[in-house]
Amino acid sequence: MSARAPLTGTATVPVTAPALRMGNLGPAHAGTPGPDSSGTVGAAEAEATSARSSGTTRRVRMLRRAVRGLVTVGVAAFLVGVMQAVAFAHVTVSPESATQGGYAALTFRVPNERDDASTTEIEVQLPTDSPLASVSVKPHPGWSYEITKTKLATPIEVHGAQISEVIGKITWTAADSKSAIKPGEYDEFSVSAGPLPETDRLVFKTLQHYSDGEVVRWIQEPASGADEPERPAPMLRLVPKGDTASSTSTGTARAALAAGSTSETGSGAGAPWAIGLSVTSLVISLACAATMAVRSRRTR
Repeated sequence: MSARAPLTGTATVPVTAPALRMGNLGPAHAGTPGPDSSGTVGAAEAEATSARSSGTTRRVRMLRRAVRGLVTVGVAAFLVGVMQAVAFAHVTVSPESATQGGYAALTFRVPNERDDASTTEIEVQLPTDSPLASVSVKPHPGWSYEITKTKLATPIEVHGAQISEVIGKITWTAADSKSAIKPGEYDEFSVSAGPLPETDRLVFKTLQHYSDGEVVRWIQEPASGADEPERPAPMLRLVPKGDTASSTSTGTARAALAAGSTSETGSGAGAPWAIGLSVTSLVISLACAATMAVRSRRTR
């Protein structure tokens, strides 16, 4: 039996692990991006997204500031108008000042501060601690008046005569609904009074009656140096004789009373207009704010 000889001319080449790994990266994978190129693209996309988000945030902030500004302006305009309307609504007496010892034509201005009722009656109380010896009432078309007299605890002397009884209250009453002071209107009631006592002021507490039964009491006396009360009573300031300013004011008031009150119609009608304009400005501001808020949401 003969032995087989080994094959010659054939070599066995061992394949190592690195060679296998290299073989996996053939030509088909040559164009596939590596880890470095993929990271660059992701960073660029993130930067673009961040820029868009930053721009949107800035626009939102600007819209919010604009909305706050519009609301602030609207509310301020509303409050200014309402405060002006409240000021117009006060019952007042003119002139503001007069001279002690003299006579004065006094006019009580009564605006209607309600929008759903009319003023049908006015009660003006005359001071009894500093009484007025002589009071004459000017007739008012469409209104009747009633005088209530008051006994004085201590009589006063006027032109050598002793006066123990004076007029303590005047009540004006509308004859019918047509004569009543309607919403948005005002009226004036006049008297002549004197001699004016030697005191620094006269306070005329007033009651305003409405057609629905409400009674507004203008009886709060303003204190020196304090804010005006909510329902101030009409007040006439009195100054000693020889005060040029007070004499001028009294003379002007008498001339205005003789000429009538047509030149002052605008101030009485200002209350409803002030409120209307204020409400309109507030509504417009809120509407603009709502529109801008909707746009702000859409840009997100």
